[in-house]
Amino acid sequence: MTVHQTVVDDRVSEVIDDYFARRIARAEALGPQAAALWRRAALSARGGKRLRPRLVMLTHSTLGGGDERSAAVVAAAFEVLHSALLLHDDVLDGDLIRRGRPNLAGEFAGDALEGGAGLDSATAWGSASGLLAGDLLLSGVHTLIAGLESPARAELNEIVDDALMLTAVGEHADVGFSLGVMPAGAVEIRHMMEHKTAAYSFAAPLRAGAVLARADRGTVEALGEIGARLGLLYQLRDDVLGVFGDEQTMGKSSMSDLREGKRTLLVAYAQDHPAWGEVAHLFGRRSLGPDDAAQLRSAIVTSGALVAVEALIAEQVNEVDAALVAAALPEALHRELSDVARMCAERDA
Repeated sequence: MTVHQTVVDDRVSEVIDDYFARRIARAEALGPQAAALWRRAALSARGGKRLRPRLVMLTHSTLGGGDERSAAVVAAAFEVLHSALLLHDDVLDGDLIRRGRPNLAGEFAGDALEGGAGLDSATAWGSASGLLAGDLLLSGVHTLIAGLESPARAELNEIVDDALMLTAVGEHADVGFSLGVMPAGAVEIRHMMEHKTAAYSFAAPLRAGAVLARADRGTVEALGEIGARLGLLYQLRDDVLGVFGDEQTMGKSSMSDLREGKRTLLVAYAQDHPAWGEVAHLFGRRSLGPDDAAQLRSAIVTSGALVAVEALIAEQVNEVDAALVAAALPEALHRELSDVARMCAERDA
């Protein structure tokens, strides 16, 4: 989506920067603690691929939308939503690193340690800070949408609300699978993936851009379906990278999913193979080290699970292509979304 990179940088970034500047100014009146929370929340929203804003802007422009200001605000809202969910996700996973540097929770935990707090207290302080910052940003998403003058405001709010509900359901299931309190077969895991990532990362931004462009109902729904397929594709590759990815390229650990006992399709496909049975006791071990992780990776490969997931990724690319043809979208949008599918399938970070 190189054509839309400048739009994202110049218009969406302007909205995001203005949003955080106003929030930080209000927080400063409440004292240094509040200001620090907001400043770090703003820093956490920097960087990244900004895929979701680009999808909003791309869909709006290629479908003939003319309300560029509203499109930029909605695109910014999805980036703020993404930042909020990443903050919460890091708290749920107990991660203190994001994009190769301490995340918001890690920064507050580090401050507490430097101030003489014990490890448990510092970790709890970091987690609480991450949770509350995420809550503030979720509120900000609705604030941005509420400020629109577009006649589509109510429907856009519904799209965001639906995406949040599905994402929470998916995240809840993901945690339940890891803790062993919910059944985690291949079918259940696939449903979780469709909810956790696809809804807010792909389906909702595509639908929002189409609604802003006043596209017909059939196009809006078709883009939602295409977004669901793209989201599944993205999450499949994410799960492979979470175990087999390069840590320097990703900016995060390739052992955390194994250490947390994260139930992915890789694990679902591997768990009935004898090779997995020999190392299953290592899965979810908090003290998991590099040698343990290497044994688990080897079992996944031996079981054929990695090959099976790679085949599913290739199948999903074909399904996205078929859905794009069936939707009869404008050529530019068709081409760009086809490129997005391949990016999702081939990315290394």
